[in-house]
Amino acid sequence: MAVNTNPNRSTIIAHGRLAMRQLRLDAARRRLHGLQILSFEQLAVRLAGGFTRPIDDESLRAAIQAVLPETPLGELDGIKLLPGMVDAAVDTLHKAWRSGIDLAARAHEHPRLESIARLEAAVQQQLPAGMMRPADLVSAALERLVHAPAILGSVEIVGITELSPSWRPLLMALAAHVPVAWVAGPRPVPDWLDETEIEVRRSDARMPQQHMVSAATGYHEAVEAIRWARALMVTEGIEPADIAIAAASTSDYDDHFLALRADANIDLHFVHGIKVTTNRDGQAAAALADILIRGFSQTRMRRLAALCGSETGPFQSLPQGWLRVLPADAPLASLSAWDRLLARLTAADWPDEQDHTPALRGIVDLLAKGHMAADEIGATFLTGRALSIWRKALLAGPSVSLDTTLESLKQDDGLEACVSPAWMPASALAASPRRYVRLIGLNSSRWPRAISEDRLISDHIIPTAELDPLPIGAADRRDFATILATTENEITLSRARRDSEGRLLGRSALLGPVTEERYIGRNAVPAHAFSETDRLMARPDEFASDSQASSAITAWRNWHRIEITPNDGLVRADHPLLLEILARVQSASSLRLLLRSPLGFVWRYGMRLQMPESGTDPLVLDALSMGDLVHMTLDLALQDLEANGGLANADDAQVTAAIEAAAANVAGVWESERAVPPPVIWRRTLDDARTLAQRALAYRGEHLEDARSYGEVAFGGAEPKTGAESPWDGATPVAIPGTGFAIKGYIDRLDLSGDGRRALVRDYKTGRPPKDDISIDGGRELQRCLYAFAVKALLGAEVSISASLLYPRTETDLQLVDPEATLAELTGYLQSASASLSAGHALIGPDTGGTYDDLAFALPANAGATYCKRKTPAATDLVGDAALVWEAQ
Repeated sequence: MAVNTNPNRSTIIAHGRLAMRQLRLDAARRRLHGLQILSFEQLAVRLAGGFTRPIDDESLRAAIQAVLPETPLGELDGIKLLPGMVDAAVDTLHKAWRSGIDLAARAHEHPRLESIARLEAAVQQQLPAGMMRPADLVSAALERLVHAPAILGSVEIVGITELSPSWRPLLMALAAHVPVAWVAGPRPVPDWLDETEIEVRRSDARMPQQHMVSAATGYHEAVEAIRWARALMVTEGIEPADIAIAAASTSDYDDHFLALRADANIDLHFVHGIKVTTNRDGQAAAALADILIRGFSQTRMRRLAALCGSETGPFQSLPQGWLRVLPADAPLASLSAWDRLLARLTAADWPDEQDHTPALRGIVDLLAKGHMAADEIGATFLTGRALSIWRKALLAGPSVSLDTTLESLKQDDGLEACVSPAWMPASALAASPRRYVRLIGLNSSRWPRAISEDRLISDHIIPTAELDPLPIGAADRRDFATILATTENEITLSRARRDSEGRLLGRSALLGPVTEERYIGRNAVPAHAFSETDRLMARPDEFASDSQASSAITAWRNWHRIEITPNDGLVRADHPLLLEILARVQSASSLRLLLRSPLGFVWRYGMRLQMPESGTDPLVLDALSMGDLVHMTLDLALQDLEANGGLANADDAQVTAAIEAAAANVAGVWESERAVPPPVIWRRTLDDARTLAQRALAYRGEHLEDARSYGEVAFGGAEPKTGAESPWDGATPVAIPGTGFAIKGYIDRLDLSGDGRRALVRDYKTGRPPKDDISIDGGRELQRCLYAFAVKALLGAEVSISASLLYPRTETDLQLVDPEATLAELTGYLQSASASLSAGHALIGPDTGGTYDDLAFALPANAGATYCKRKTPAATDLVGDAALVWEAQ
């Protein structure tokens, strides 16, 4: 054994950041000046001297990314630019370097090895000077071993159970110059050490208390682990730094522990790091990647603007609240849609009444370059940590897979490992033992994990045992044995009985024939809850005493009762909110809702509930949207025809031309402001809208002399949709006598005779006509009656009114036989509905929970088939006369 010529200096070799950090903390506390704590790679660099350094992962990825496009790789050329190639190449090169395989010397053995050797040579040329492979570092260090006593002093290797073949020659040679000790303790010792003169220091294995438990699922395992850790700290006073939770692979549990850590308010340190997308900087980078990879949408633009902020980047030139210039219902899912929006923006549209359209156009044009300009776009939109994450993602893979790459990137969670309970891979725990340990995921195929072939060098080219002499399965077994031998006080072995999809999982072969296993039920009351939520959910009696819980339980029980309760819409009579919404100016739609769903009427106009907007484009337009499309087309076409001689004098060619022009105009506006189906379906939808509009305008019906036609005629105070001429003052109020209701709205089409004595009121319906003649149709059909009344009120009692529903699809015109009698009947129904709601009966009706009820989300689940059927008889009895309209013809 060599003699240390520098007694004031010594070196400890450790594995992993956690182990090195804890050893350095211990050395600082003991004031061990002159003690170096390094990894074996760092030891080789110290001996090699000069400006040498190992190849770090980020530099290797950058080099591979740079050389792949230009380096001929033979049979790998077809896949070299695909997502995942950089990861595969990094993994293969690391394996070859760790195992000591000379790829250049073996290139003649197989074309695949020649390709990898060519890639390795290109990477070495791309790497900065001084960056060396492990074999090169070993060679440089061997040449300077004479300086080892002065540089290193005595060397101890602590907490390592195995060393890669590439480093072993240096370790053996080092033992001839300085004292080298392999401090194994109770850990397994590799066989190759027996052939060296290196001192091996062993100690007896620890004998911790062992417990075995089974949980319902992986998530349940994580919950029980957090409960266990908190109980140790709170009830037993165990130091957080003495507690560890580990698994062979952490990826299956990371999301669970991240959520549970926040709920439990425990500083659980993720030794292996957390995803970059868990913080704002990572989310900003992900938002930018989302819009570059998947294209434009209003949702993505809003997310990007919110995360990138307004202090830096291109959004800083836009005024606060600028997002209001984006139409609420427009998906803006293409560059052309954004161009149309930008073309019609004026200074008046912006919050500060200054035109910022050029700045917004610059942002859109830059984003339109897509992922091919990811470098430029990232540098423009991102700063600081977010920009660093962005550049690291570009090094890790091609720009086309930025979103996937960002999801896989990790970063430190900012917690101090030496004072926190830790969640870590089993390999890290084996190198840095703790006194209280919980191992989770001890299921078959998960611990130990299966050995797999390399992605680029298959087993028939280089045997897996040679390319990867330290396979993952053997490492898992070795780590498990090490953890059992080094844990001092307590170790709990945990497995899941089923996976997330309910399939049964087997026990790990490492557990052996142990029979004593504690079964933990998913709903078992925990001895120690990890959070307030956990405590309340596990203790029903305590949960029931909470006011919110009591209210929720009461609502649930009331929903299942047959009689009407306050949770079904009973409120106090003459409630101010009810009186207020009854006093508002109504429309045909709001009165229909009042008659057929009083609860929906209160929700929509009193509580302002509305259906959440979908973030995706529809496959087809729904019935309401299709109706809007046809109405818009008819209105523009009618305006065009009236401005050029009138509809009454237009021939078929003129009508067709007006509809074609209107359809093109409407399509552009619609695509700018609303969601559209896929292109093929959208074109078919526009064709259908043109056909319906053609039939609607071509249908003549009753003839009026010198008739003038008006479309989308506003009345009762409704804002005109266009600047077209109106037959009356649209601001004039229209009240229904005897009801207390004033109404407003838009008449689809109004034809007036030249002498002003005859008027035709038509309401377009794009669906199918009813099988039977209808008047009010149970409160569903109010437009003909209300619109006829409005026309008579505004034009005078001497005007003769004909009101009808026109169904262009079948060219059916349903006339209202007696508008005045129908209005009298409707007046009675409205009086009853108003009186019932004023009495506090905001209850369900026949339209509540139906197919077209967009407020059904606020009802109990599957309300139409369960809740509404259960409550309808009692609700009908309670509203009394207000329910008579539901049976009206």
